[in-house]
Amino acid sequence: MHRSRLVGIVIDCKTEDFDAATRFWSQALGKQVKPSDPESPTYANLQTEADEPLVLVQKVDHPSRVHLDIETDDIEAEVKRLEALGAKRVEFIQRWWVMEAPTGQRFCVVRPQRDGKLGAHANEWK
Repeated sequence: MHRSRLVGIVIDCKTEDFDAATRFWSQALGKQVKPSDPESPTYANLQTEADEPLVLVQKVDHPSRVHLDIETDDIEAEVKRLEALGAKRVEFIQRWWVMEAPTGQRFCVVRPQRDGKLGAHANEWK
């Protein structure tokens, strides 16, 4: 058995001015920008409440798009569950899988994002 849930919305921005992109999304969504992590200069986290999905702005080299992150306590089990539904693995990056839905949308399967805990609303899968 493993657990998973939607954890985040990632706004991929192909841009030379990442600060301007971050300001736009912060103002558009009414969310303050959290202090940056010097180890992750291509990410900006917007402030969200504990019961809201995380919102990240990410500087990327591919065309701009939005993707979802699914967090899980067992990445391999979740990836296999999603493959059984028709998704396919695209690429393993550091600690997560980039997946593609049967309809072409990309999404990521990641480890738990908030203090290593999935929270009360995670789905349980057998």
